[in-house]
Amino acid sequence: MSDSQVNSANKALSDEELADLVASTDTGARTVQGSIGVLLAGVALVWSLFQLWIASPLPFLVQSGLGLPVVLNNTETRSIHLAFALFLAFTAFPAPGKTRSGAFLQRLSSSLIVGLALIFFTLLLAGSLGSDTSIGGALAGLVSEPRYFAPALALLLVCLAMSDKARDRVPILDWILALGGAFCGAYLYLFYAALAERPGLPSWYDLTIAGVGLVMLLEATRRSLGPPLMVVALVFLAYVFFGNSPVFPEVIQWKGASVERAMSHMYLTTEGVFGVALGVSSSFVFLFVLFGSLLDKGGAGNYFIKLAFALLGHLRGGPAKAAVLASAMTGLISGSSIANVVTTGTFTIPLMRRVGFTPERAGAVEVGSSVNGQIMPPVMGAAAFLMVEYVGISYAEVVKHAFLPAAISYIALLYLVHLEALKQQMQALPKPVVHPLKAQLLRSGIIVSSIFILAGVVYYGLRGIQAVVGDVAWLPVVLILAAVYIALVWLAARDPDLQMDDPEAQVVKLPVAGEVVKTGLYYLLPIIVLVWFLMIELKSPGLSAFWATTLMIAILLTQRPLKAFFRGAGSEIAQQALQGVGDLGAGMIAGARNMIGIAVATAAAGIIVGTVTLTGIGQVMAEFVEFISGGSLILILVFTALISLILGMGLPTTANYIVVSSLMAPVVVELGAANGLIVPLIAVHLFVFYYGIMADVTPPVGLASFAAAAVSGGDPIRTGFTAFFYSLRTVILPFLFIFNTDLLLIDVDFAGGVLIFIKATVAMLIFAAATQGYFFARSRIWESAVLLLVAFTLFRPGFWLDQVQPPFETIPAAQVFEAIESKPEAAQVRVRLEGPDFQNFDQIRSLTLAFDLGQPDGGAARLEAATGLALELEGDRLIALDEPLPGAPNEEQWREFDFYGDTPVTVTEVLVPADRLPKEVFYLPALLLLALVVLVQRRRATAPAF
Repeated sequence: MSDSQVNSANKALSDEELADLVASTDTGARTVQGSIGVLLAGVALVWSLFQLWIASPLPFLVQSGLGLPVVLNNTETRSIHLAFALFLAFTAFPAPGKTRSGAFLQRLSSSLIVGLALIFFTLLLAGSLGSDTSIGGALAGLVSEPRYFAPALALLLVCLAMSDKARDRVPILDWILALGGAFCGAYLYLFYAALAERPGLPSWYDLTIAGVGLVMLLEATRRSLGPPLMVVALVFLAYVFFGNSPVFPEVIQWKGASVERAMSHMYLTTEGVFGVALGVSSSFVFLFVLFGSLLDKGGAGNYFIKLAFALLGHLRGGPAKAAVLASAMTGLISGSSIANVVTTGTFTIPLMRRVGFTPERAGAVEVGSSVNGQIMPPVMGAAAFLMVEYVGISYAEVVKHAFLPAAISYIALLYLVHLEALKQQMQALPKPVVHPLKAQLLRSGIIVSSIFILAGVVYYGLRGIQAVVGDVAWLPVVLILAAVYIALVWLAARDPDLQMDDPEAQVVKLPVAGEVVKTGLYYLLPIIVLVWFLMIELKSPGLSAFWATTLMIAILLTQRPLKAFFRGAGSEIAQQALQGVGDLGAGMIAGARNMIGIAVATAAAGIIVGTVTLTGIGQVMAEFVEFISGGSLILILVFTALISLILGMGLPTTANYIVVSSLMAPVVVELGAANGLIVPLIAVHLFVFYYGIMADVTPPVGLASFAAAAVSGGDPIRTGFTAFFYSLRTVILPFLFIFNTDLLLIDVDFAGGVLIFIKATVAMLIFAAATQGYFFARSRIWESAVLLLVAFTLFRPGFWLDQVQPPFETIPAAQVFEAIESKPEAAQVRVRLEGPDFQNFDQIRSLTLAFDLGQPDGGAARLEAATGLALELEGDRLIALDEPLPGAPNEEQWREFDFYGDTPVTVTEVLVPADRLPKEVFYLPALLLLALVVLVQRRRATAPAF
């Protein structure tokens, strides 16, 4: 990355250099020609085919029909998945640094990192590092026990330190590492039956493979993702073995683990490397990445960019607005912010510079819009699928909660770009066709109405077919889909295929939106299929992506010959069909190579997750964070955001999310509950994710900012700071939806969701105007402050109401049952409990939980049904008589209390919502202040605000 950083500070990179930049970070910088290149491409192709096979219903049909044992369990698929990733990581990514003439310091640092890692693991595998052994004792044990595998690992150290950095061939040592890594990765699959016969009793051979496999994984991580994630994983492994060392603060110390226990936990079970994160990568993420790659190879990326320019290019600052829209649409199919920057930025950034943006501002706009692509459903990087497993909700729910913040963030970025254009008095590109205002409004109304009508026809039509035909409804649906696809290809074939204009040309002619739209409408069919299965049929993300990918494969194979047929070029049909096969193969290979870094990252992050589950550091971390924050939830959130940003400077988004959410998400929820704030788990996970992706923007390591600077020729550090300033709306959103979960559409109906969308959008636009220092005219300091106050009030009016009237009413213990009995159905109550901690009997813990009351009944029975607690009034206290039964609400939280000690678990408070003014009353003074600013600024305005 350093070479690109240096170059980008002086001049824009060429197309070849930009392609190399993306390859070095996403797909691997090594490009091999000849038979070896064909072999490596074949391995990537087989990986994609394998993932399609296990996602499809075919294995179950084959096994049930022919009796062949082809259905693999989760552990086996994860093992094969990692084997492919490790093999391709060593063959596609050269050792870090320059070629043989590379800088000495780069080679030295790489050798030191690998050396430290391998020395550490040599000690572990020598069986010398137990919970009671010092480092000196471990070294002595290594010297006295030469029969262990120190020589093999020493040889591996030499291989890695002296590894050839060649990019045009695969050195012999890399072949050895690739094959060895693939064997270690596939070990759980190859010896699954034998391992199942000795659970918890690993052999010497098992421990050897586990140790070498971890070393291979860490080296693959270093190659494909850089040293940071490898170093973080090593720190956590050091904590596993040296947890009782004085090097660690006393508050987080633990007894340490033996080699047998640690290696078994980390590599031979599904608690570490082969855990949930790698399972999500294998089951869900691969197919979505493959789907996006096939869409791009089919021409959807170019279609989205041209469509964005056709719709918005004629507006003031149009190229920047088109960049935002194009990045949003590209983000639907791409989980990489760097690839998004380069894909759309090579066209948008030169045009932005043409209309008046400086190189740094043009790059910053592209960075802001491309990074936001990772928070835009349905792909959202890989984190959305991890949230499904970690939070325990469906993917449709994740999309629902993530949609509104992402949408208003993009709308605000469009407005921010508009304000920038107004400040700089930029001119718009000429519009190819000008319609009167009434005609434009009529056309827009017809288009919007048609979309809603078409959506209704599709929904009710498919539901009708399912109701009439039943189990064989798929047959008429497939036939209808095929007919629609052929009709749309016929429509597209009536015009020439889209070609990307040269952004450096003297005159750039904006395309006509109507002409562009019809050339690629069939690209929307796989996306519609994906959304239908995810959101309507509520199928698993893996199966949904499989069917969408299957349709995309059919499109790649048929779109070219069909267009040739409709254009009357019958002699070219065979040639076009072969090109379609080539596009399909290239898309599958690119999809597999795009997955190398993600698969390796999720496996390496499994080491961190395994450390958390093995050592119990999660509970210790809660105590530690509570200590340093003084129990303040705001400070805890700030602390979490800083950790996410710092780790995100070196870790990819997925790994950063896994690490921080594993450590901090439970802490925020628990300490929030202890302070009386019920924070939904999904809100905390989205909070962590948002700040993780911000690291792609933030200097000094913001990779997306460096990529944009490489395109624009601007200064990468200034580009990064400008992009961070443009992204302030993304910075504040996580804090807002932690305290106002309405933004995540939690417990909100459709009408309420529409109202929240309008309010939040207006508030975010006002916030953008405040931070830009421009609304109707350049803002004075007091005007910006007032706009910030108005935006905050619109986002969280309840804050001001809480200062006037308390949100909850505390019910005395003697009146609890009577008050609960009188509450209506579905009324919410909050119960605050205190009692001895199950782990530390002498420590009293407190917890606040929210419950919804059910059917009206006696007060005691109704409260017990809602909470699972049998309570009895004893004097002025409510005493819990017994531990709630399994399956009771909030069962995991109850386990943290000791219900059988001398000190009883008591309900210290029961809170019910207080009768008070609606919080919306504070909108009135906010809107009056907004009107004041508008009136003042309109007197100074020199140009129309819109």
